[in-house]
Amino acid sequence: MQESIMRTGGTYGLTEEEQFEAVKESLKSHGNLKKVLILPPDFTRRYSGAFALTKMYYRLLKDTCQVDIMPALGTHDPISEEERLAMYGDEIPKECFFNHNWRDDVVKIGEVPAEFIREVSEGIMDEPIVVEVNKRLVDKSYDLIISIGQVVPHEVVGMANYGKNIFVGCGGKGMIDQTHSLGAYYGMERMMGQDKTPVRKVFDYAEEHFTQDIPLMYVLTVTTQVEGNTAMNGLFIGRKREIFEAAVKVSQEKNINFLDKAPKKIVVYLEPEEFKSTWLGNKSIYRTRMAIADGGELIILAPGVRKFGEDEKNDAIIREYGYVGRENIIELVKGSKTLQNSMSVAAHLIHGSSDGRFTITYAVDKISREEIESVGFQSASYSEMVKRYDPAKLKDGFNTMEDGEEIFFISNPALGLWADRERFYQVNSK
Repeated sequence: MQESIMRTGGTYGLTEEEQFEAVKESLKSHGNLKKVLILPPDFTRRYSGAFALTKMYYRLLKDTCQVDIMPALGTHDPISEEERLAMYGDEIPKECFFNHNWRDDVVKIGEVPAEFIREVSEGIMDEPIVVEVNKRLVDKSYDLIISIGQVVPHEVVGMANYGKNIFVGCGGKGMIDQTHSLGAYYGMERMMGQDKTPVRKVFDYAEEHFTQDIPLMYVLTVTTQVEGNTAMNGLFIGRKREIFEAAVKVSQEKNINFLDKAPKKIVVYLEPEEFKSTWLGNKSIYRTRMAIADGGELIILAPGVRKFGEDEKNDAIIREYGYVGRENIIELVKGSKTLQNSMSVAAHLIHGSSDGRFTITYAVDKISREEIESVGFQSASYSEMVKRYDPAKLKDGFNTMEDGEEIFFISNPALGLWADRERFYQVNSK
């Protein structure tokens, strides 16, 4: 197994040259490569630094090797031509790209046993979890498969990436449904920002037992935004779990934003190019729920949101059941074949509710008030709301409006986790 490569940078992160040297070094131990598959994230991870790294690997390999690229979409929409060009320009030919279909393009490689699930879930779940991956990952013609992604606090697994990119990003319905429901039932506030969560233990089991004959190399990034630019604060490359653990420590330092007081009102802006559904836009709920005060208000400025689910089937289920709270969804699942067959959606509905602890207002113009309110949110006009809360005039953090109102503003919820210090440590000390 190749030696781990670990690089960290200061406030402004690793330079492009330092990143390139690490990428070049990571290929030295792999010999004469003829066919390589790269698994970068999709456009929703635009600040991960992964697209630049993908291009570096392509430049180093293209003259002597066939390079295929398959974004780790999970349940997200396939990348559009516009997104592909925004991510890679015309440097990488279109014919290099393939889409992952989480419903149809997967093969079963194993099963995490029920007794293991029962143990890690503290008895919440008691059934095996099927391990499926895209069929390209078991294609023996690939000499190397490079999984590139960002380590950042995450609502389903605790900290994103490493095995998640394989088993969810390139995984099948069984694993996606069951791990999402495991995380939602266990409680995302117990997991966000943490490493060894129940869902992570499932991914680790699958990594250890079912992927050892797959020629995987993980490329993990930790990033922040500094003066409007993406700073790569950490780059960790290899196969051993130690690279993930090192990345987690850096992400916990860089991406968890502790607040010494809980804001009564949080305003979150969703960039329209990145957030086109509540399926993605609800990051604004997940990543702030540990910060906002009881009885507070979350306003989501969402100029690009035009639907609920990323695909038509999931969209229809969200419209039917709505974001009605954890306990209600758990009860609804018991009597609903639809939800039982779509547990990732049931988990999403749990994640997207405040359970009555604070109000959630979606400020949109591309979806009607009636539709927004029908799924359990409050609705407002984006074009009207932005007159008061203009993202161009607000700074990240606490702002005092002209009339004295105090708000906490977040320009992109995908960049981290915001938590009231007392609430975070209280939850994670249990």
